[in-house]
Amino acid sequence: MRLPLRRKHARLRLLPLYLGGAGLAWLARPTPWSLGLGAALVAAGLALRAWGAGHLVKTQELAVSGPYARLRHPLYAGALLVGLGFGAAAGGAALAGVAALGAPFFLLYYLPYKERIESARLERRHGAAYAAYQARVPALWPARRRYAPGPPAAAGRRRWSRARFRANHELRVLAAGLAGLALLVTRAL
Repeated sequence: MRLPLRRKHARLRLLPLYLGGAGLAWLARPTPWSLGLGAALVAAGLALRAWGAGHLVKTQELAVSGPYARLRHPLYAGALLVGLGFGAAAGGAALAGVAALGAPFFLLYYLPYKERIESARLERRHGAAYAAYQARVPALWPARRRYAPGPPAAAGRRRWSRARFRANHELRVLAAGLAGLALLVTRAL
């Protein structure tokens, strides 16, 4: 079994994120209503991430099945829902902090940065297939119609896989999300 902590998460540039999480926990004033709303958003975000991770074979294949048939970044959309859920669950000043700092940071800096890097890598690897996918599938908001790739279409019919879910380390994200909710429940008691 691998260690639950990864070296790439111990970088100095992530310090503001960790400090923000600690500040969120410190400022948290959860109520039963805020916990319910927040837990629903966290659960939706974790479920979206799990669904996406079970379809994703990073860089090697162009993921167009499952949630990738309707949005390009289900893992990031799920992360946004989880973050908003934690803000809602924490309530009060913590929610204001997530709304004023966390969401704008994610939408204005982090997502565009990752989109640039990942799009360039996927376009180099998959060429016109990725360009067509990117032109038809929105980044975060699900499209009304499923993306139907041209031949070979086998990737568009791929089923969710527990092995891919595990290979993408999503079990750690699930455990962290549940631990965060447990922390907020204890703050409410």
